[in-house]
Amino acid sequence: MPNPIRMKELAERGDLLTGGHRACAGCACATALRQAVMAAEDPVVVAFATGCMEVSTTIYPYTAWKVPYIHTCFENAAATISGVEAAYHAFRRQGKFDKKVKFIAFGGDGGSYDIGIQAISGAMERGHHMLYICYNNGAYMNTGIQRSSATPRGASTTTAPPGRRSYGKKEYPKDLTEIMIAHGVPYAAQSTPAHHMDFMKKVRRALEIEGPTFINVLASCNRGWRIPSEQSIEILRLAADSCFWPIYEVDHGTYKITYRPREKKPILEWLQAQGRYQHLFRKGDNTALFEELQQDVDRRWERLQRMEKLWAETPQA
Repeated sequence: MPNPIRMKELAERGDLLTGGHRACAGCACATALRQAVMAAEDPVVVAFATGCMEVSTTIYPYTAWKVPYIHTCFENAAATISGVEAAYHAFRRQGKFDKKVKFIAFGGDGGSYDIGIQAISGAMERGHHMLYICYNNGAYMNTGIQRSSATPRGASTTTAPPGRRSYGKKEYPKDLTEIMIAHGVPYAAQSTPAHHMDFMKKVRRALEIEGPTFINVLASCNRGWRIPSEQSIEILRLAADSCFWPIYEVDHGTYKITYRPREKKPILEWLQAQGRYQHLFRKGDNTALFEELQQDVDRRWERLQRMEKLWAETPQA
């Protein structure tokens, strides 16, 4: 098992993603990236898909990263880090390199759920020793808040706006975490930067494991979610407390819920806290839609609890 996260140790180590970058005030994505690289015990090499966090942290000739960093295309961060990882092992076999190094690829939901899913799937199937982290803010925030397949049902985006015949995005978001689990990866998890100890423990665990691992971290975008910058952490806690975003891990096939709300909040509290859903409360009677969204959250939460119970009762080899 990985070493425990000790805050004093992290504070003494210092940030590997420095301040002074161009991310918005209160950006939860930047917080998630900072926490992820802080959690790594060994030196890391980072590959980063084009996106808002790439633009805000590495505009040439400046960089906020204190680790080896490769900016790559929107669609192929997983392929890029796969190649670096393969070269690293080739050099080790040839006796040209003896340091222990870990590999992380980052991509937003646009570069992970949509444009980059083929590269992620290939890297997972080939079994590269790498961690892929999707910082999921639920839309293409960098290019104008267009909908992605991670955008929640009912949310307003520039390409799925509300109108006389529309209440926003009509489709439910894709479950990328379960898609990665279906690849048979040894470790996959969900978390948020609001649950920082949980998230960093998962990063450390994922980097410890041989083979491909995946973490889906929900990270709010103030502009896209239309929330005040000081409410980023609060809104992410509410995502977990409403079970809109369950926090769990699947470690070698065993499901475990790592955060269980003391009181499960109704999905309405999550919706009302964000500007991207305010049209639902101003226009007509959307009671049926609210009930449908609540039923979907309840169904997914109940399924996750059943999976946890099933694996707890299954004898382990």
